[in-house]
Amino acid sequence: MNQQNSFLKRTVLQFANAFIMYTLIATIPLKAQQVADTAMKPGGHLWGLAYGDYAFKAESDPLNRGGLNQYTGIKKNESLFQFRRVYLGFDYEINKQFSTNFILANEENGISSAAQTPVASGDLLGNTKNSMFIKIACATWKNIFPKANLSFGMVHTPSSVLEVEPIWDYRCIERTISELRRTPVYDFGAILSGKIYDSANAEVGYNVMVGNGSAAKPENDQFKWFYGDVYAKLFNKKLVIDLYGDYTRINWTPTWHHQRYMMKAMVAYTTPKFTIAAEAFYNTLTHDNIGIKANNVGDTINTQATGISIFAHGKVYKDVLGFFARYDTYDPSGNSNNGLYSKDTPLSSNYNVNTKEQFITAGFDYTPNSKIHIMPNVWYTKYQNTSPEAIDNGKDVVYRLSLYYVYGK
Repeated sequence: MNQQNSFLKRTVLQFANAFIMYTLIATIPLKAQQVADTAMKPGGHLWGLAYGDYAFKAESDPLNRGGLNQYTGIKKNESLFQFRRVYLGFDYEINKQFSTNFILANEENGISSAAQTPVASGDLLGNTKNSMFIKIACATWKNIFPKANLSFGMVHTPSSVLEVEPIWDYRCIERTISELRRTPVYDFGAILSGKIYDSANAEVGYNVMVGNGSAAKPENDQFKWFYGDVYAKLFNKKLVIDLYGDYTRINWTPTWHHQRYMMKAMVAYTTPKFTIAAEAFYNTLTHDNIGIKANNVGDTINTQATGISIFAHGKVYKDVLGFFARYDTYDPSGNSNNGLYSKDTPLSSNYNVNTKEQFITAGFDYTPNSKIHIMPNVWYTKYQNTSPEAIDNGKDVVYRLSLYYVYGK
């Protein structure tokens, strides 16, 4: 009997040990899978921003020059409350390799597509009410190449948003100088963004893209817009250099090669307390201007436009009070010839060879909360006639109290 009991005990113990070992071994992959699933669990967040002003138009250009600038066509002594941008965004992380981004936007467009007349702001419906449009809708494949991400869909282009706009840091006050001339800052296409070198003290990277060139609108020709930039952040990333170029054909026939190519550069010195920078572009639009001779015969000539923007911003008191200031000069008349042509008729309204512009903005940034900015500022543009016709110079002067807030970020 004792032998039988001993045998039974040994059998039970062996079975128990085997069961425990099997259970432990079997749960190891399950636990590992649970950890991996937790680390790669999909998730996203909703966010948004808005900025607008109370604006008073103190001076108004009598000829309504300025193209699609936000205050073109508003009369002297008029005032308005306005939103100039409202975003609703959603960022979603599928896993460590894939993510998606989506932004609905309402922004000033400067002109009513229904009436073709200048307006203060808004993407407008037929009844002139504000609406929203799909500005960003893209999927990103992370590390498709070493230190490189590939995005497809409605994406930000390399023209300013990726490198220059964060240095300027006051898009809520005004666009960068190239965006003012309507160089696309978002487009439908594919962009490859990568880093050649990355450390705590320095970074070198690139962005290359091909897109429709029509922003949020459908493609309307067979030509594509090619964008690219390279940048370097040196000396503890305080010195930033960005070199940009783009190219597109606009119309292309055996007798009319109508195309555009831009070169642009930015140099900045930036610290948490103070930033100063300069951005400059040279843009050529071939056969984009019709010069009328004295015998009323027209020639198609190249438009050569240049623009320079110098800006600075910094902190006056801790993180509560800051300042910003910017000066732009813009000259689209680089290839005009008043001695030969009695009149110039530009084909691209954003590059009117008849008018030079100087732009100034400055103000203070009061930040009672990190998500709230209250900014009294002045917005000033001077227009100088360059054509042989007798056209008076003019200016737009706007005094503003601007409000900028964000949530979810």
